Amino acid sequence: MENLVLQALSGLASASSLFLVASGLTVIFGVTRIVNFAHGSFYMLGAYLAWTFVTTLPRGHLGFWGGVLAAALLTGMIGVLVEVLILRRIYRAPELFQLLATFGVVLVVQDLALLTWGAQDLLGPRAPGLRGGTEILGLRFPDYELFLIAVGPVVLGLLLLLFHRTRWGTLVRAATQDREMVGALGVNQRWLFTSVFFLGACLAGLGGALQLPRESVNLHMDLAIITEAFVVVVVGGLGSLAGAALAALLIGELHAFGILVLPKITLVLVFLVMALVLVVRPHGLLGRAPGPPVGGANTAEPVIRPAPPALRWLGFVALAAAVALPPFFGDYALSVLTEIAIFVLFAASLHLIMGPGGMASFGHAAYFGLGAYGAALAAKWLAAPMEVGLLLAPFAVGVFGLLFGWFCVRLSGVYAAMLTLAFAQIAWSIAFQWVEVTGGDNGILGVWPDAWASSKLVFYYLTLALCLAATLLLRRIVHAPFGYALRAQRDSALRSEAIGIDAFRTRWLAFALAAVMAGIAGGLFAYAKGSVFPTFMGIPRSVDALIMVLLGGVQTLSGPIIGALAYTGLQEQLVRLTDYWRLVLGLSIIALVLFFPQGLAGAARSAWEARRGDA
Repeated sequence: MENLVLQALSGLASASSLFLVASGLTVIFGVTRIVNFAHGSFYMLGAYLAWTFVTTLPRGHLGFWGGVLAAALLTGMIGVLVEVLILRRIYRAPELFQLLATFGVVLVVQDLALLTWGAQDLLGPRAPGLRGGTEILGLRFPDYELFLIAVGPVVLGLLLLLFHRTRWGTLVRAATQDREMVGALGVNQRWLFTSVFFLGACLAGLGGALQLPRESVNLHMDLAIITEAFVVVVVGGLGSLAGAALAALLIGELHAFGILVLPKITLVLVFLVMALVLVVRPHGLLGRAPGPPVGGANTAEPVIRPAPPALRWLGFVALAAAVALPPFFGDYALSVLTEIAIFVLFAASLHLIMGPGGMASFGHAAYFGLGAYGAALAAKWLAAPMEVGLLLAPFAVGVFGLLFGWFCVRLSGVYAAMLTLAFAQIAWSIAFQWVEVTGGDNGILGVWPDAWASSKLVFYYLTLALCLAATLLLRRIVHAPFGYALRAQRDSALRSEAIGIDAFRTRWLAFALAAVMAGIAGGLFAYAKGSVFPTFMGIPRSVDALIMVLLGGVQTLSGPIIGALAYTGLQEQLVRLTDYWRLVLGLSIIALVLFFPQGLAGAARSAWEARRGDA
């Protein structure tokens, strides 16, 4: 009994810390509608800045708590800088482009932190006055953990007072409901958004600073916390502080007791709960259905037209080069070209549901990884030849695509995207923990092509042929009646239903088809690498696919192709040229979002149409 009480208290401390970060994220989203992927970076900066201040200032209460407060405030100012220089320019852009910009900020902050504090973990001092423990039911519990338990409710109370007892809070709540009306009443939305971003970044920085006595400060803190913060915000309901507090309490206690009761599914327990909540309550525990988009009405996306003749000729030239030049390249260049062909298909499969389908996915790597595991398991357990493995991979993935898609396509916006992430994390955790079948973290080795395709050149041509055929098939589907139905339900589900289109079935089949195509890419990737690991379906792989599609442009069919070529090529070159490739890549992504909000292909199309109009 005593151990259970202490475990519950430990869960409360974790919930309180998680709420600090999630509250800032939900406040920012509630007003600005930005899915701020960089919120974890503010958490990490708060921890690093607190370490710097605490270890520099004189020891004692003033040095420690003054350093924590200074770190939170400075993090808030950094958040203001990010909002003014980057996000303020793209508030009217689609949500996913804002997400892409904040991911660029993540890359920049990671390398700036590496340059400033180095790669080693940093250990901070214990909090003065809270270094001991308190006896509870005969067992000692750390005083600092008790302090953290109290911080969460205090912060929640102060935020509720701020939002319900001040004019600024009233404006923030009004902007959460209808920011266009707030602007029409004469409120300066820019400064309102900036102040909200400052508050949200401060809360994230405070959450990171308060972790200093609990854990080491490292460069992996940002991505580790942002996933859980997103889970809390989505489970609680986007924009709901009370919901975030309730969800943080639920997640904190699940972490505390899950390791005791269900240790084998601890990694996935949180995502199982999120999936269950979203299936039962699509807008979270205390969330509300999203209001109308900015502008007050749905706006149809631009019509996807056939490529202009110049672009077709450019595509033919690029394809001719991809066929004719590889015999003159070495093995390394052939490996890179093989990966590029695979990622082109991977990006094109995601584009089908993001562009024509209008559905975001944060977990598309699940189907890429399941395809890789399908081919690898066929080779390991069935001793199947490569041809059979490449056939089994998309078939198996299609089953999972139909299963997961049946739930995902019922939701929309961020909720649907987070449900795809939940299913992806469930698949990842099974691959990671089912050691007897998947090999766990050691992966499955020895997944090599058959003898006739063992040559790098032959396998490259095989990959190019399959990926090209699948990509062209996707392009053909978009211009087929099914593609028109898919775009119709994206622009107006009610109108498409009125003319006889089954919107749910159309989205569901498109989701499954995208999964199958990603499975083909994953199967080829398994044979290209000769091994399969759980990282193939991890969050970073899903983010890569998102970046490829958004960089190229969601509103064009050539966008995912150009985006995959640009992102993969740029990343490969930067990794070879500098240790700080994330900094350069992040700045490049931010610049592209600011100056080419339609993506590379979208900007090229706009320039082409403008030139034709002038002519």
